[in-house]
Amino acid sequence: MKLIVGLGNPGNKYDQTRHNIGFVAVEKIASLISASPSKTKFDGLLAEAVTSGKKVALLWPQTYMNASGQSVRRAVDFYKIDAEDVLVVCDDLNLASGKVRLRASGSAGGQKGLSDTIRHLQTDSFARLKIGIGRPPEGWEVTDYVLGKFSSTERETMEVATTAAAKAAICWATEGVAAAMNRHNAGEEKKPKKRPNQTKTAGQPKTPASDSETSDEST
Repeated sequence: MKLIVGLGNPGNKYDQTRHNIGFVAVEKIASLISASPSKTKFDGLLAEAVTSGKKVALLWPQTYMNASGQSVRRAVDFYKIDAEDVLVVCDDLNLASGKVRLRASGSAGGQKGLSDTIRHLQTDSFARLKIGIGRPPEGWEVTDYVLGKFSSTERETMEVATTAAAKAAICWATEGVAAAMNRHNAGEEKKPKKRPNQTKTAGQPKTPASDSETSDEST
């Protein structure tokens, strides 16, 4: 089982705010893999599905951002999975608006929902998929900015970003973090490379091509 968690704040007043982009991205994942929240469990909304033969659970904690970790912890304990089987999707002030970045592990980087998840899991060795919302304009308080709603221009940017994030998350669940980072961290989706056709010379045995998985991303 793979667990994908979208971070945000519950309630209509927080819909379409910058801090809730994690919720939106996981909703898009749900749409792509034909899952819908059908349960209230683990202090959150839960959906389960199978995609490419892999079982995936989607979780939207309803505990407010700063207490997200308790919901994640309950789900991890229930499914009896390791931290490496968890992907947390959230906003990031330090990434340019619309940029998507996947990491296998790392610090919270000031994101309080991530910080609380690290505290409850007692490790930072879980993947995180960050969606950039950019820094607030001069004179804005950070709290007002992250809890503010997207402008019409930002909404267009975030539509593209959440689609990219959803594809990266599904790749993480079905192919692993290294493949997902290598394919999706360059700013655009990369297609898997095809092997060049080999010409077999008569009387010469065909040597199988070796597979190697590389990534220049560090955690």
